[in-house]
Amino acid sequence: MITPYNNITTDWINILSKEFEKTYFIELMNFLNEEEKKFIILPKKNNVFSALNKTSFKNTKVVIIGQDPYHGLNQANGLAFSVNIGAKQPPSLKNIIKELSADLNLDCREINLNNWAKQGVLLLNSTLTVRKNQAGSHKNKGWETFTDKIIYKIAKHKKEIIFILWGNQAIKKNYHIDTSKHYILQAPHPSPLSSYRGFFGCKHFSKTNKILKKLNKKPVKWIEE
Repeated sequence: MITPYNNITTDWINILSKEFEKTYFIELMNFLNEEEKKFIILPKKNNVFSALNKTSFKNTKVVIIGQDPYHGLNQANGLAFSVNIGAKQPPSLKNIIKELSADLNLDCREINLNNWAKQGVLLLNSTLTVRKNQAGSHKNKGWETFTDKIIYKIAKHKKEIIFILWGNQAIKKNYHIDTSKHYILQAPHPSPLSSYRGFFGCKHFSKTNKILKKLNKKPVKWIEE
């Protein structure tokens, strides 16, 4: 059974401790326990909370919100939009790389989003698990409430955070965010179904670093040198 106490190793464990005792979260864990008996659940159990483990609350300066994990085997690793280096790139990630290359005027073929996480970019999906080959299969089971609370905690207790919202599901979460304290960059989802409606050309990578520099914060190295 997936349990938060075994998997969250950063300061998030204390910040979210009350959530683990709530009925919705207990029901979510029971649901996942039953799902494991019937289906392959992605990402692997020890990666479900990777976003929180790789980017602590204290170090978070940028938040990128995704939807649910990639549902292909050996793709999802617990970071929104990320796959392990060497894995086949899903279409959304290819489009992110395409926009990143155009925005920074660099030739980029592959990126390691773990490096973003280490620099304070919280790569948070709205839903943290999914059945293999069944997109959206764990939607509305409780994860959204949990990830809403994460966004709420950041928005309430930190200041001058850059929230990058790609797609309608992510944009719906903007009601947690006080724009007098924080920054919001939003665009259509990088999926091939919507990327040409405004994701391409959004220049969120260079805009993020421009804001960080203005705040005297270290810019993100989006591409390894």
